[in-house]
Amino acid sequence: MMRLFTIVLKDLKQIYQDKRTLIFLLLMPVAFTLFMGFAYGSNQGDENTTPRLALAWVNLDVDVNWQPLEVLKIKLSATNPLQLEDMNETTALNALHMGKVEGVLVIPKGFSQSVNGGDPLPLTLITAPSSSNGTWLYQIIRQPVIQWMSSLRIAELDMRDFQGNESAVEFEKAFQAAWERWEQTDNTARIQTEFATTATGETTDPFGGNPYNQASPGILLMFAMFGLMNSAQVLLNERKNGTLARMLTISVRPPVAIAGHFLAMFTLTLSQQVLLVSFGQILLGVNYLRAPLGVIAVMVALSMATAGLGLLIGTIAREEQQATLYSLIVMFIFSGLGGAWFPLEVAGKTFAAIGQWTPTAWAMTGFQNILIRGQGPSSTILPCGILLGYAVVFCILAVWRLRRSME
Repeated sequence: MMRLFTIVLKDLKQIYQDKRTLIFLLLMPVAFTLFMGFAYGSNQGDENTTPRLALAWVNLDVDVNWQPLEVLKIKLSATNPLQLEDMNETTALNALHMGKVEGVLVIPKGFSQSVNGGDPLPLTLITAPSSSNGTWLYQIIRQPVIQWMSSLRIAELDMRDFQGNESAVEFEKAFQAAWERWEQTDNTARIQTEFATTATGETTDPFGGNPYNQASPGILLMFAMFGLMNSAQVLLNERKNGTLARMLTISVRPPVAIAGHFLAMFTLTLSQQVLLVSFGQILLGVNYLRAPLGVIAVMVALSMATAGLGLLIGTIAREEQQATLYSLIVMFIFSGLGGAWFPLEVAGKTFAAIGQWTPTAWAMTGFQNILIRGQGPSSTILPCGILLGYAVVFCILAVWRLRRSME
């Protein structure tokens, strides 16, 4: 155990003795975070950049021309920035899959009859999983649908008081009166109702009201990848000068040596994240403490994946220039494709699909589930599991490569 910690302390001392390490691992991330947050905020403030959100309207009800449904359709069509498109179910789901619409609102079969029966069926909103636009779409249509459902409920209760006059015309009159009252009231009113949806969260814009919700975790991830350069060079230097070979043949077993380098890289990445998360929480208003256990889980899983990748680069590179080049390539590719610079939702579907294969995309998903989508620690289970899977794969490849190089 003492030899393990000796290796860890030796690696960390070797990395931190270079004064440039503080600049590249702390000061530059802070500067980049401030710059990117300002850029996101400036763009968000331009009304001309507000995207139109295409929503497919799928009416499966038998009475397709039912007056209350027409009222809801007109209301949503007039809601900015929605773009309502009337489709059948198959076409709508295909359009969602192809990225032509952001969501599908389904009016279930028999809905009008269920309203008359006093037990209305829930509407269903279908969006792409983990989509910021889907969350935004849910929040935009939530209030009009709540008001509309409450108007139906009020009309249904009014008709109970007039048992002898339960015609469709009278119901529509009662509904219209209730709906007009809603239109005249404050838009902040809330009434509990059923609304089934695949999108959850509390945000009304892609950054959850704070552009640093994107910039802070994004730059954190970018410079976690940048730190691979220092970590990989430590292992490379030991390989080149024979220190690693002497350790393995004299006093240190291979698993201990590998574990020591891994823990040093893990500690370096985790300590950097702690500082940047603290900076974001205290000075930038990024609410990492909304779900601290979830944030810690993502940080630990990311540190393990990064440490494994650092080991792999350190075993592949033959010169310091190669270690630097490989680290920079990994940083730019993983940061760009993984959504560290901009949300993948604003990129093309092909680009986003490729980006989902990177560990940074899963780390961003874990952070944004908490910061932007307002979800709890359980929302980080899948992202953390994927990151740990990457860590295992990277470590296995690093050990295999190291054994081959030692032979």
